[in-house]
Amino acid sequence: MARNALVDVGIQSGMCTTRTSGVPGGSWRRRGRRCGRWLIAAAAATAVLLGGGTSAAQDEDERPELRIRATPRVGFAPASILFVAELRGGADDYEEFYCLTTEWEWGDDTFSENTPDCDPYEPGVSEIRRRLSVRHLFNYPGSFTVRLRLKRQDDVVVAASTRVQVRGSLIRQRR
Repeated sequence: MARNALVDVGIQSGMCTTRTSGVPGGSWRRRGRRCGRWLIAAAAATAVLLGGGTSAAQDEDERPELRIRATPRVGFAPASILFVAELRGGADDYEEFYCLTTEWEWGDDTFSENTPDCDPYEPGVSEIRRRLSVRHLFNYPGSFTVRLRLKRQDDVVVAASTRVQVRGSLIRQRR
């Protein structure tokens, strides 16, 4: 957390909330049904303790983390599901994550791979791709583990996975 970050505690729509401002993504977060003195004290203590936290330069040195979301997570065959992968954290010009091959393993015995054509890496100029989205059609019912691997040649740099459930078709066939 940056040194100039503030933590606010408040009540919105009857729910106890906290907000971190002065940092990217600082927004209201619901914390529970009741705001007690302990929560306000805990938020104040957290603000004091984290006030001397990491600097922005240290945050940029951290390794980006890969996360995947599936929408919808449950569908009926044939199900067209959108997958969105995001790299969070780290510098925008993190060299190890620049121009990686994307390999999707769909869990239904199919794979997809894409190798981008990129300019040579230049520190401070080149930017990593932070968001990937792709749609996949699952034709048969089942529980599928979808894996995404970001690779440089044959070496996996980072990987993540998520699960989706595809149920039987809503349409019954006549016999």
